[in-house]
Amino acid sequence: MSAKKKDLLSSAMKRTSEWISSQEVSSDVTVHVGEASFSLHKFPLLSKCGLIKKLVSESNKDSEATVIKISDIPGGSESFELAAKFCYGINFDMSTDNIAMLRCAAEYLEMTEEHSIENLVVRTETYLNEVALKSLSSSITVLHKTEELSPVAERVKLVSRCIDAIAYMTCQESHFCSPSPSSSNNNEVVAHQQQSKQPVVDWWAEDLTVLRIDSFQRVLIAMMARGFKQYGLGPVLMLYAQKSLRGLEIFGKGMKKIEPKQEHEKRVILETIVSLLPREKNAMSVSFLSMLLRAAIYLETTVACRLDLEKRMGLQLAQAVLDDLLIPSYSFTGEHSMFDTDTVQRILMNYLEFEVEGVRLSNSGVDLAGDMERVGKLMENYLAEIASDRNVSLLKFNGLAELIPEQSRVTEDGMYRAVDIYLKAHPNMSDVERKKVCSLMDCQKLSREACAHAAQNDRLPVQTIVQVLYYEQQRLRGEVTNDSDSPAPPPPQPAAAVLSPKLSSYNDELSKLKRENQDLKLELLKMKMKLKEFEKDSEKKTSTTPMSSNPSSPISSASMDKPPLPKKSFINSVSRKLGKLNPFGIPPYNARGKTKPPKDRRHSIS
Repeated sequence: MSAKKKDLLSSAMKRTSEWISSQEVSSDVTVHVGEASFSLHKFPLLSKCGLIKKLVSESNKDSEATVIKISDIPGGSESFELAAKFCYGINFDMSTDNIAMLRCAAEYLEMTEEHSIENLVVRTETYLNEVALKSLSSSITVLHKTEELSPVAERVKLVSRCIDAIAYMTCQESHFCSPSPSSSNNNEVVAHQQQSKQPVVDWWAEDLTVLRIDSFQRVLIAMMARGFKQYGLGPVLMLYAQKSLRGLEIFGKGMKKIEPKQEHEKRVILETIVSLLPREKNAMSVSFLSMLLRAAIYLETTVACRLDLEKRMGLQLAQAVLDDLLIPSYSFTGEHSMFDTDTVQRILMNYLEFEVEGVRLSNSGVDLAGDMERVGKLMENYLAEIASDRNVSLLKFNGLAELIPEQSRVTEDGMYRAVDIYLKAHPNMSDVERKKVCSLMDCQKLSREACAHAAQNDRLPVQTIVQVLYYEQQRLRGEVTNDSDSPAPPPPQPAAAVLSPKLSSYNDELSKLKRENQDLKLELLKMKMKLKEFEKDSEKKTSTTPMSSNPSSPISSASMDKPPLPKKSFINSVSRKLGKLNPFGIPPYNARGKTKPPKDRRHSIS
């Protein structure tokens, strides 16, 4: 058809439509779309809509008014009204909000070029290609509108074209996309994310949160197919999760306040987000992973989903804080403990597995030891937090405490604090159970303040208190011995800053002990001098004493082999002075149940 004929036809159609509207011609066809009803005219509809032409030809021809029903048109009565306006030539605006609906309605009503020139299909395609799919925000809006227009939107490839346009433009806008994969570039960006407290978020990430989870997933997969780095998806996933999982009561106990349908939708969203999480370490924060894990337990997702989150948290456990591990127990009964200790135990086991197998990459031994120490302190704080819960059994408490590596605990003060809180919260424990709890800590590694507290703690078993006192005595003896053998201390260096009250009291106590050690050392030297004088006098006396006449007598031979004894009164005084060196009044280990030393050693004080 020539252009001149097309113009004549279109102008004729326009004049006819205007004439129908102006003359108020009675309608000859009624179209029911859902609950809405439209009284229209056959001529403008049949000239552009192939579906209506087919339905009219199949209807009862005897009746004057034709009634047809259209139940499943994409967009419902709203889209049909716009299509009818197009048939009548009434002007209306095409926009990104209605273009998807118009394109699908035109396809459904068969408004193609076979029935009219520049029909609605061509007009909508022109707008999509020249306007809607040229900008990122418009493409996201159109894709969001197509979510309610399936399967027609899929048939006309409108969904796939929107996804491809979004993936292309996001890769052009973002710095997370590079044409060629480079491990050095990946490491640089990941290191930059680790150094910055706030994640790097592109401006378009917020726009993607309006999409349904299936469309959102397809967009991210298309972005990665075009070269978008997976670790760059972290901030986008965080925004989407925070918006879509809002309203879940994951920080407290109580009955679920969510409908089953909504619970299923959020469960699907969460499982999809977890499947899209980047595999690079430190791409996601531990607090975000903890939030996802709480939601996964609350929504009862698949076991694989929860185990995946636990492994990710275990890999980054050194970066966690106490609040990240305080996961509530969603048992909704009063018989279970307040916190989910089983989940934390599995997270700690995952961390230890990664450490033992050397899975951690690009970390030196110094970083490894520092991370281990941080994890040890974190788990001690966690034990102290859950110890006050009376529903935490001895088996769970000991099982979790025994997993903490000994090399991660510089001192046992944290473990002692957790044990003391547990004993206080469980006063009805037997002696055997209390001994099991106290066996978790090494009394040799308690600080001076902890030893002083434990010595007066009535909740501890007697054996534990004795161990604490004994090791504290051994420590004091070691300090006295080291001070007596070491040369005079060098003059103190000037302090660089004002000492804290705890450190200053400790230094005062240490200087006091050093002064006492110096006094004891001088007294010991005086005793040695006096002892030598007594030995000389006794040797002179034995040299002037006549030998026994019977050389074969055993008594005489024994007396010749033995050195002379000093005066008894002096030995007693020396013993009394040395006994004062025991500040706790507990006999040393060698004196318990041992026989007295032989008489030929009684003169020795070394």
